[in-house]
Amino acid sequence: MPNADQQEAHEQLVRDLAAAYGVATDYWDWQGRHVVVETATMVAVLAALDVDAATEGSARQAAATQQDAAWARMLPPVLVTRQGWQPTFDVHVPEGSPVDLWIELETGEHRGGVEQRENWNPPRTVAHEQVGEATFQLPGDLPLGYHWVHARTTAQGGDRLARMSLVVTPHWVGTPARLGDQPRWGLATQLYSVRSPGSWGTGDLADLADLGSWAAVAHGADYVLVNPLHAAEPTAPMEPSPYLPTSRRFVNPLYLRPELIPEHAALGPSDRAALRAFQEKAGDPVGERIDRDTAWTAKREALRRVYAAPRTPGRQWAFDGYCRREGRGLEDYATWAAIAEVHGSDSLGWPTELKHPDLPAVRAFRAEHAEAVDFHRWLQWVLDEQLAGTQLGLRRAGMGLGIMTDLAVGVHGSGADAWSLQETYAAGVTVGAPPDPYNQQGQDWNQPPWRPDRLAEAAYDPFRRMVAAALRNAGGLRVDHVIGLFRLWWIPKGAGPTAGTYVRYDHEAMIGILALEAHRADAVVVGEDLGTVEPWVRSYLADRGILGTSILWFEMDHDHGGGPLPAERWREWCLASVTTHDLPPTAGYLAGDHVHLRDSLGLLTRPVEEELAVDSLEREAWLGELRRVGLLSDDGAQVQGIVEALHAYLTRTPSRLRCLALTDAVGDRRAQNQPGTIDEYPNWRVPLSGPDGRPILLDDVFTSERAARLCAVTAGRGGT
Repeated sequence: MPNADQQEAHEQLVRDLAAAYGVATDYWDWQGRHVVVETATMVAVLAALDVDAATEGSARQAAATQQDAAWARMLPPVLVTRQGWQPTFDVHVPEGSPVDLWIELETGEHRGGVEQRENWNPPRTVAHEQVGEATFQLPGDLPLGYHWVHARTTAQGGDRLARMSLVVTPHWVGTPARLGDQPRWGLATQLYSVRSPGSWGTGDLADLADLGSWAAVAHGADYVLVNPLHAAEPTAPMEPSPYLPTSRRFVNPLYLRPELIPEHAALGPSDRAALRAFQEKAGDPVGERIDRDTAWTAKREALRRVYAAPRTPGRQWAFDGYCRREGRGLEDYATWAAIAEVHGSDSLGWPTELKHPDLPAVRAFRAEHAEAVDFHRWLQWVLDEQLAGTQLGLRRAGMGLGIMTDLAVGVHGSGADAWSLQETYAAGVTVGAPPDPYNQQGQDWNQPPWRPDRLAEAAYDPFRRMVAAALRNAGGLRVDHVIGLFRLWWIPKGAGPTAGTYVRYDHEAMIGILALEAHRADAVVVGEDLGTVEPWVRSYLADRGILGTSILWFEMDHDHGGGPLPAERWREWCLASVTTHDLPPTAGYLAGDHVHLRDSLGLLTRPVEEELAVDSLEREAWLGELRRVGLLSDDGAQVQGIVEALHAYLTRTPSRLRCLALTDAVGDRRAQNQPGTIDEYPNWRVPLSGPDGRPILLDDVFTSERAARLCAVTAGRGGT
């Protein structure tokens, strides 16, 4: 049993190690209280980074290893900088050895201009070798892109070579020049919930094309923001949450419209009849719940028929080209999906010989099930085609952006990404969020976090490919919980959401790569920066041209009494809306549905009467603000009049993007999701419905006077 002095020494070592690895030792909670992180929490989080700090001795050894880590390699793994900057970096070589450096641009061109700077650090003994350190500076005229810095030194035993990934990123993203300087507006929708007579039980890309064309042509919208379209399980049960995908790089084939695949035209009468029968089995387009399992089971069988149809030589070459471009990532994803069809989607429960993509048994499985693997590659190809066609169609219909897709904060712990990129994810911890005003018990999202050190070792390649894939067929990207690119709340397994701590990421690198990919796609990036956010983070994002997110109910003037923030003082570089998918639509919010629902689910930490009183005060404050600016009369306004006035208020703000939830447009009241629950509430399974709670079809949206009026209000062409 360690004595008090030994215990204190151990705790100090743990704090020092935590600081060195970006693990928070303390933080401020949502109520402004200073919280000191428990030593046991820091030890568990460090263990997830392969740092043993369980005892004083192991912690001392870990500290020594960490201090020598940079000196043990000639070059850092990656350097992310901004165009025009001249950053320095250190090179470590045997003491007294000369070193040559040169830059290789992504075009293949070689560049010099790397200049040495003073460095008076003494040599250090690392692994029984005297190692010296030299500092060099890069030139400031490097182009944007992904480049390399090469190093060569001659030491005892011959030449030693190393290279460092060099990423040059833009300072600013902003909005594409084609949007001009005027605010633009768009719709937000949960695509699976928007069904038409042609849907297969859930909304799909054909429905998105129709919805977006109507919004663009009839109402002048510039984008449609959709839920994450990320890939889910290939067999039932399919995870209903689009924010808990199996892969963030690939797409859920549930959103395909089989009839729009070119090979559908080659089907014979019997196959066409079979497809019609499958569509009937996919589910009622006005059913009371979104049933992904039924819909996907029927659609998958139909897609297998289309996959088997002959392709023209050109179509086959296009498929081959897609597979070549996507490379190993696509192969691993398709292999995971094929294995999941045999052994289930929980890769953690697979036979040991299949638990890593590089194992011989996996290669043997891929060869033995070549057609199944190819089917899943093909699904991604036709998804890429339909997404590209939808985006092109929306731009031709007049949208300045088109699709704005959504990037989830993480992935399922036993899914395709966690299996194929498992060295990049931390084990023994999950991601969540500490308590906040709307989730007072905290949240555990049951997702493994990326390891900051492994991302750097991989030169952020998994992150880069994921972002590039998301932007390939989109004009905008919403990054859910964008704060996760700065820090994430890590929760040791077995602990509750309150027993976690923050782990920092290299935000300059991750935001820089995000900015570079957006620049190349000529797209806008919106960061969901709600919840507990360090104030400097919002300033940093604004300085990089990453738009923030402003939800009307949360925009309070905390510097002047806590009332509603006047419209003229809202942020310019943000996407502004009245509500979000984690709250009821505005009609429901006005009725306090979010409080009553959380009370019924046991999610409140204060008495419901107190919550309702606080909610009523905030709501009345906003009604008072609407009256103050002349958007609401003093007499009793109907709910729809208040909804329109709130959206008209958005037009008084300088926000570059304004957003109208489709649920508000049609008068829906039910939330799509209640954070902190899984099956206690039908999260992500609520169909688009009218004011009476009855599901409606997309065709009903097109003829809705309510929707047309609210679109006009949000666009700034009408209102109260």
